[in-house]
Amino acid sequence: MNTSTLHAPNPPCTLFVVAAPSGAGKSTLVNALLEREPAISLSISHTTRPPRPGEQYGRHYYFVERATFEQEIADGIFLEHAEVHGNLYGTSRTTVDTLLAEGRDVLLEIDWQGARQIRKSKPDCVSVFILPPSRPELERRLRGRGSDSPEVIARRLHNSREEIAHAHEFDYIIVNDNFDDALQDLQSIVRAVRQRSSLQWQRHEALIQELLA
Repeated sequence: MNTSTLHAPNPPCTLFVVAAPSGAGKSTLVNALLEREPAISLSISHTTRPPRPGEQYGRHYYFVERATFEQEIADGIFLEHAEVHGNLYGTSRTTVDTLLAEGRDVLLEIDWQGARQIRKSKPDCVSVFILPPSRPELERRLRGRGSDSPEVIARRLHNSREEIAHAHEFDYIIVNDNFDDALQDLQSIVRAVRQRSSLQWQRHEALIQELLA
């Protein structure tokens, strides 16, 4: 084994951004990806949305009152924040920067508004948009969750049009028709990004210099 690469520093880590309209299966895909790729850390968002059955504070979201969230905006703690379906969501700047500094890839599960803000502050992020295979399937999935009122479902379906209109702003688009295929596509993006020469050059710089000698 070539010992010149044993103590090479870790390459810069990647910030992945995944967005989708409600009902496209984003959270299920992300959770499955995290099981396959344990080196990726999910940044837990803050939200004013009330928890759904089974959701836990600090595991799924940091659930806070609107007044608290607005104060956090004023304090500048968020890397991005947006109002989605009448609720506020935000990503802690400190959390993301700390995870990246620790040598971990980070994934943000956010909406298109937050993704746009992230691209401005961290232009080297990698963004992925998840599409449903059809509008009837999107509606079926939303109703099948059984966690939202008819009024909330109608609002989410209405808002999905604007959300999908921004899909072209993302680096990659995945259609979540067959779950296994969509998960494979998402994991393939992660693995391809990790092999970029800008990252691998730093990981294997000592080896490269040896081979060039």
